[in-house]
Amino acid sequence: MKSIPFLNWTLFLGLTLNLACNSKQKADLIVHHAMLYTVDSVFTTAEAMAIRDGKVIAIGSNDEILKNYESQETVDAEGKAILPGFIDAHCHFTGYATDMWKCELTGTTSYEEVLQKMKAYSQSAPMEWLFGRGWDQNDWENKSFPTKRELDEMFPDRPVFLTRIDGHAALANQVALDRAGITAATQIVGGRIELKNGKPTGLLIDNAMGLVEIHIPPLSDSLTTAYYLKAQEYCFQQGLTGVHDCGVSEHTVELVDASQKAGKLKMKVFALLNDTKDYYERWIKKGPYKTDLLHVGGFKVYADGALGSRGASLLHDYSDKSGWKGFLLSNPAHFDSLAQMLVKSNLQMCTHAIGDSGNRQILKAYAKVLKPGNDRRWRIEHAQVVNENDFHFFKDYNIIPSVQPTHATSDMYWAEDRLGTERVKGAYAFKRLLGANGWIPLGTDFPVEYISPFKTFYAATARQDAAGFPAGGFQYDQALSREETLRGMTIWAAKAAFEEKEKGSLEVGKSADFILLDTNPMEAELRQVLSTKVLATYINGEKVFGR
Repeated sequence: MKSIPFLNWTLFLGLTLNLACNSKQKADLIVHHAMLYTVDSVFTTAEAMAIRDGKVIAIGSNDEILKNYESQETVDAEGKAILPGFIDAHCHFTGYATDMWKCELTGTTSYEEVLQKMKAYSQSAPMEWLFGRGWDQNDWENKSFPTKRELDEMFPDRPVFLTRIDGHAALANQVALDRAGITAATQIVGGRIELKNGKPTGLLIDNAMGLVEIHIPPLSDSLTTAYYLKAQEYCFQQGLTGVHDCGVSEHTVELVDASQKAGKLKMKVFALLNDTKDYYERWIKKGPYKTDLLHVGGFKVYADGALGSRGASLLHDYSDKSGWKGFLLSNPAHFDSLAQMLVKSNLQMCTHAIGDSGNRQILKAYAKVLKPGNDRRWRIEHAQVVNENDFHFFKDYNIIPSVQPTHATSDMYWAEDRLGTERVKGAYAFKRLLGANGWIPLGTDFPVEYISPFKTFYAATARQDAAGFPAGGFQYDQALSREETLRGMTIWAAKAAFEEKEKGSLEVGKSADFILLDTNPMEAELRQVLSTKVLATYINGEKVFGR
């Protein structure tokens, strides 16, 4: 065997060592020099991470990641905060999208302003019907519910339908009432047609709204999906990478699925189906539907209406309306039968419950079929007013309260008027609800509330409005910590949909859904959180938004 000269051996060893030192693993994206919150079980922070095939493959210090991984695409975060992408645990994403053709009435300060907006909107409205949404009489100097008189005068020949901010009340003009066949004699279960001097005022509460809505022509599929894409742009700008869309039709599911599979809709959607009789047999038989982006996992049921429109079902009279307790939207037997059906499936039952009577009805319906220690993750959506004697149900039967912090700061101006000094203490009790199971998913309920997760963060932690009212915070003993709030908007939101093993935190093997922020909400003065800007949003390692 021919010997290798010393110089050649030296060269050979040098090349071998050099190759060994440079054998970095390939990544599709490296993020470094960040203040990175993983939101793992011990709330670890890191500086850098490597991503491949849409998943996190390594996380650690700058030195560890840059030494061991290489990528053609890198992001220098320049010390800024990186969080897991926000997941809104309760919203109406597709409804928000298809509301975009309607006249926006949110933030109006008087009924006169509503009328002015509708008059201007009527000049270019896309269909015969004039549809507006978002008014709230609690924001007006005159807090009485409006009537249709002015609408009848302005629009004697066109149907008008104006939904309240909570979606549980609407004002219709006479043309719309006529098309729906609504008269003073019309009766509806789970709803109310307001009368004055024996005639309809135009105000429709809860199920009465459906009598009119069924006559409003639907949008075309092409326009609907176009609005989905527009809605996801707004969501990405706010740092949302996932949404729980509460209460959708099978047709909506089909449109979302098709748009996602076409590569257009990249938002991750967990969908809850409408409480529709025909759906139950089909879905209980086939179970959840799941793709990389869509997960249909259960049903959204309504127990009662909203507190602002006095449709929430209370155990005792409203403090500001003697003789009135609100009402359930269905007979109690309906909720019991749904629980008995769904407990035999692997689908979730997620029920909107606002009033203490509405919450008690659903908690007891769940308790009849759920076993202590279960992991079904059935949810009470809102859990807004809970009687002192009913909090134990959440812990006893592992029932999940899914709450929206901005409801507390939107309602705090008048909630005590509705509930009284003692009863309001059991309302918006997020800290106490968190204590039941040790975790609590958070959402916005957009478009009922503003879409911004930063408003959610601020409302949960400060319990104040943007002006700092009230001093000391509204029922501040129920505020959440920053860590609890961030968990509620990420990993706990994922857990509420049985998705915590694939998203909701930045850990090896999970989806690389993350956001880069100009302000660190975990360290900044709380008021500054409200003005936070999302600099970039990534889903599965792909940049879907950037400033």
